[in-house]
Amino acid sequence: MTANETVGDRIDLARNQLTPLQITAGLAFGAAIAFTLLFVQEPMVHDAMHNFRHAAGITCH
Repeated sequence: MTANETVGDRIDLARNQLTPLQITAGLAFGAAIAFTLLFVQEPMVHDAMHNFRHAAGITCH
């Protein structure tokens, strides 16, 4: 990663290096996390999922 790399550059790089199956798996994983965070509002579960997202390198705020 360079200092002047943009999000668009990262998307283009991902398109060239990832297979359609890997992209699908990543999107499914993200959708599952989003669904869980949205519909499981028990504070302990919600916080655990939120912390897992950060640990996985997913930025949410």
